[in-house]
Amino acid sequence: MKNNTGVYICHCGSNIASTVDCTKLAEYAGSLPHVKVVREYSYMCSDPGQELINKDIRELGVDRVVIAACSPRLHENTFRRLLHKAGINRYLLEMANIREQCSWVHQKKEEATSKARQLLSSALKRVMLQEELETLKVSVTPAVMVIGAGIAGIQASLTISRAGYPVYLVEKEPSIGGHMAQLDKTFPTLDCSACILTPKMVELAQQENVHLLTCAEVEKVEGYVGNFKARVKQHPRYVDQDVCAGCGSCMEACAVQKIPAEFDEGMGMRSAAYIPFPQAVPLKSTIDSQHCLVFKDGKCYQKCEEIYGPSVRKRFLRRAQQRRERPKCVEACEAGAIDFEQEEKILELEVGAIIVATGYDLFDARDMPQYGYGKYENVYTGMQFERMLNASGPTGGEILKSDGEPPESIAFIHCVGSRDENHNFYCSRVCCMYNMKHAYQAKEKTGARVYEFYIDLMAFGKGYQDFYRRVREKDVIFTRGKCAEVMEVDDKLKVFAEDTLMGRPLEVEVDMVVLGTGVVPRQEASSIAGVTGISQGTDGFFQEAHPKLRPIETLADGIFISGCCHGPKDIPDTVVQASSGAAEALSLISRGELEVEALTAAVNYDLCRGCGFCVEACAYNAVTIHEETGKATVNEVICKGCGTCVVACLTGAVDQYNFTDDIILAQIEGVLKQSK
Repeated sequence: MKNNTGVYICHCGSNIASTVDCTKLAEYAGSLPHVKVVREYSYMCSDPGQELINKDIRELGVDRVVIAACSPRLHENTFRRLLHKAGINRYLLEMANIREQCSWVHQKKEEATSKARQLLSSALKRVMLQEELETLKVSVTPAVMVIGAGIAGIQASLTISRAGYPVYLVEKEPSIGGHMAQLDKTFPTLDCSACILTPKMVELAQQENVHLLTCAEVEKVEGYVGNFKARVKQHPRYVDQDVCAGCGSCMEACAVQKIPAEFDEGMGMRSAAYIPFPQAVPLKSTIDSQHCLVFKDGKCYQKCEEIYGPSVRKRFLRRAQQRRERPKCVEACEAGAIDFEQEEKILELEVGAIIVATGYDLFDARDMPQYGYGKYENVYTGMQFERMLNASGPTGGEILKSDGEPPESIAFIHCVGSRDENHNFYCSRVCCMYNMKHAYQAKEKTGARVYEFYIDLMAFGKGYQDFYRRVREKDVIFTRGKCAEVMEVDDKLKVFAEDTLMGRPLEVEVDMVVLGTGVVPRQEASSIAGVTGISQGTDGFFQEAHPKLRPIETLADGIFISGCCHGPKDIPDTVVQASSGAAEALSLISRGELEVEALTAAVNYDLCRGCGFCVEACAYNAVTIHEETGKATVNEVICKGCGTCVVACLTGAVDQYNFTDDIILAQIEGVLKQSK
């Protein structure tokens, strides 16, 4: 065997060199068999560092490369591309991780250097047995599915559609807009939320490339990067969207008028036939089958007389006879859009990439009963207060207590459900700012005494610190200290807290308490993760591939995450991330074809007995039993090379390219020989 292996040792500035003696490591590498050349450099991933390797390949005939540096998770693809451009098969590369696995976990230089020798010896043993592999190329379907139509989904869909590619936007609610549509104003500039969002919603609806699927859920996703097949279930509205004019006559005529409105956080009421909010897109009615009397007993007109009293009995009976007992909404709709015969639709979509933008839920304040939410009438959540502030909200934009009078004093409590070891340890990022926004608006609308109880104030964004200053100038009383309890005493709310700056307990009597509830993952996040094959972090939010270098990619190739489904963030950061997700998706679908990792599993059909253990073990559904041969087969495009099927196989029929027993044993031998 020729001595054509090049060994390249990176100092990584002082990350490695301060703990590992790189010069001694280079001397050791030069003494090993099959090593043609050894180089050390401050930053091997830099352009000059890569040029060192490129030059040795051209001039010295180096045909295999070992990089002793950081984790291959960071720069393996960087060096693979270098080898490919230099004319060497990209899989004749091995990286010895002497940073994360060595210098960062040791303090004594001699011991760290000794371990680095072991890792380098192991890498050299391995690279000599690695085979040349060829990546697969697959065609790409030039379309994208976006799941969730809040501001993140809207922004991503607009970006992709403007580039000329089709988008399937799937939203489970009757209208797009998400939580941003519920907001009155946005911090720190106090812009009208609807004024910002509505133009984007309208533009989206007018885009020819956007296929808007509301009242819909993704049931199943199959396939692989570039070629996904998604099954979407679209629930019936019981209203023909092509005919409905959004006039609202069915809403006025509906016999059931007292259903707590989800959009108003239960503070207002809606009918069983409803449009979620005035700027809804699409501006079409929806029949709520859970409350509609037609679905309960099929006799809407009889229930109408029970609700409105016997005085209308004759009129209802006469109309029922004339109209053949048609429901009131049907009578009222001049366009004839009401259709109670609608059924669920199953749509099969083919796309090349998927963007998950399913947003967030707010922490349920009932889980912290010490604050009295759900027990005392004048304790509200931040989103309920938001709806109260909105001119189209349940109070017409007036801040009112349960008795209809404006409050003279209001307490805003921060971090409800966030930064709490008993609930969610993480910071929700937006709570401090929206509490201060509410305090500012409360001062402007009522002139009430306003208290803010906080742990720490997180005014992290552009212009946020200046907004904090403006709120303080409004004479808002800030108290650093966690609120312990809220109680009702003599028709007044009493807030018990601690002033940690003064080192004393506080009791503050107020008319209204507003709880700054934190951001939590969507309730259905687990089912979405199961359908799409992406993973969740310990906090329940969707997990990115790498927190710094691949923050919107997932470990499921071709599936990206954007917005608050990834973690708490404000509107500007959400829009930026959604645009980035769209750019990644466009980069993928615009290629026409793409290369797929070659380090996959392979089946020896002579040994395979078709037991199916490998099928059960595969987390990516990449292994199946062939119907005709009864043998296991691996879809190399879907396979992630995790090796689980290799371990599960009882007969040793499954192996993985460049991870054979011989290669693994050689690695072990390299470590053990050097450790003696």
